[in-house]
Amino acid sequence: MATEAFTIRAETEIVHKLDDLAGSLDKSRNDLVNLAIKEYLETHAWQVAKITQGIAAANRGELIDHDDVMKEIEDLIERKTKANS
Repeated sequence: MATEAFTIRAETEIVHKLDDLAGSLDKSRNDLVNLAIKEYLETHAWQVAKITQGIAAANRGELIDHDDVMKEIEDLIERKTKANS
């Protein structure tokens, strides 16, 4: 896989934490930064895709009434609360 170099500036504390973690995992700072960026991009790509799907559904009129959503959330909270008691 081709790579490309670029430079970032990070707070000193972040760099020290990154170096500590890299040392603990026997990985390089570069490996951890690449992993973090990949995970960030995957997470945010998923979120953006879901938001885009939601907007498209709303544009098609596929909406759920606010009161119905709140009732479902309240029921879920109540079930979880009872299960944890």
